[in-house]
Amino acid sequence: MASLGHVAVGMAAGRLWTGLQRQNEPGSFTPLARSMLAFSALSLAPDLDVIAFRLGIPYSAPFGHRGAAHSIFLALVLASIATLAVRDRPDQVNSGQTRKRLWVLCAVVAISHGLLDTLTDGGLGIALLWPFSNERFFAPWTPIPVAPIGARMLTSRGVRVVMTEALQFGPLLVWAVWPRRRATG
Repeated sequence: MASLGHVAVGMAAGRLWTGLQRQNEPGSFTPLARSMLAFSALSLAPDLDVIAFRLGIPYSAPFGHRGAAHSIFLALVLASIATLAVRDRPDQVNSGQTRKRLWVLCAVVAISHGLLDTLTDGGLGIALLWPFSNERFFAPWTPIPVAPIGARMLTSRGVRVVMTEALQFGPLLVWAVWPRRRATG
C-alpha cells in the first residue's frame, strides 16, 4: 500500500474520536487535527519495519517487512501504549470508560494496518498471527496494488498506486474532513 489508505483510517478515527469526546469546540480545529494526526501515526506505525532492509534483515524473516510489526499481537501492544500515553482531561466524568473506548479505537486502527495490507496484490503476505505463527497471509481478494518501496515510489507505477488508493479510500477521507454543522442548543 502507498499508505494513503492507512492515513484515511487514522483521519476517520480522529474524526470519530473527537466527535465522541465532544472536545472540538466551535471554531476550533486544533483538537480534531491533533486527533487525526495521532491516529494516522498509529495507523502508519507498523511500516516503520522497513528499517529492517537497512539492518540486513531479510523480508521473509519474522522481523522483516510485513512480519511481526504487522501482527495483531503487536497491534494490541501498540494500542495499549498509545492509550497509556494519553493524559486524562480534568473535565472527563468517567475516565475509565473513556480509556476503554480509546483503547478499542486504537486497537481497531492499529490492527487495520495489517488487515489492509493483506488486501494488496504483492509481497510475501502479512504475519498476522506472529508470535504464534510466522505464516504470512493474503486476503482472498487483493484489490489494492502493492506500492513500490523507497525512491521507486516516485515512478509512474508509484503514482498509479497512489491514484488507485485515492479512489479506493477517497470516500473515507472525504467523510473525515467534511465540515460538520455546529450543534445548536
